[in-house]
Amino acid sequence: MSNKGLAYIYLTITVSAWGSLYVVSKFVLGHVPTFTILFLRYLVAGIALLLILRTREPEKIERQDYKYIVMIGFVGYFLSVAAQLLGTKLSNASLASLINSMNPVFIILFAVPVLKEKITVSKLISVTAAVAGAYIIIGGVGNGGAMIGIIVSIFSVLTWSLMTVLVRRVTQKYDALVVTTYSILVALACTLPVLIYELLTTPHVQLFDPATISSILYMGLVCTALSHVLWNKSLSMIEAGSCSLFYPLQPMVAVSLGGLFSGEKMSITFLMGAVLIIGGVLFSVLAGRRRNYEKSL
Repeated sequence: MSNKGLAYIYLTITVSAWGSLYVVSKFVLGHVPTFTILFLRYLVAGIALLLILRTREPEKIERQDYKYIVMIGFVGYFLSVAAQLLGTKLSNASLASLINSMNPVFIILFAVPVLKEKITVSKLISVTAAVAGAYIIIGGVGNGGAMIGIIVSIFSVLTWSLMTVLVRRVTQKYDALVVTTYSILVALACTLPVLIYELLTTPHVQLFDPATISSILYMGLVCTALSHVLWNKSLSMIEAGSCSLFYPLQPMVAVSLGGLFSGEKMSITFLMGAVLIIGGVLFSVLAGRRRNYEKSL
């Protein structure tokens, strides 16, 4: 299988895991404070990734590249993900996931000056169709939410998009597993002081409930460790702009799982949005294959 084909599989697994994160987060946020969740996610993911790294020969990060690892951990995994959780809490999961589906737009825009990637017609068509599909899906589920939640969610999108182009640059030099592990450890350290304050000021934290523990383990292992490694690996294989086109699959997965586990009904608008999202992604994939075929002639 080609690098692109493998990257597409990685991306599908990644965005599906992130789509499920909205459903799990909605439950856990009712029992555990925001930064406590974030810390525990990174603790579980960090331990798992370090155990995997111990089975391989260590790869050293050069001193001049430390700043990129710190930026990815602080800006991407700490600021952006914390803002995503806060945005979900202050508004609602549907609105937060809709705003999050705008990531492809900003990733493509950041990739132009930083990575010198080109904005192609196929990317524009794909991202327009996919974002429109996400809007239709979330619009069919319900809207609303506080303005602060919207602003926080937009901040999350901007910082994550910036982090994505940095990862694309760094993973051209270092293994994606190494970059992910060290960056998550940076985020873990950044989250610790906020965790301490949060636990001291928040009463009745239901941390040891079995359902909460299993949810946090799932968030740490699947939605963080596995998905971030696969996302970063995909960024090392294909352009950041191409990776970003899979993002709008998230709300489709989130709504699908909501219907499966919460009994939420799926309307005709969900099906219309799903067709646009899948169509946008497939258009990008097929357009990329066509360009490769024409180059080989």
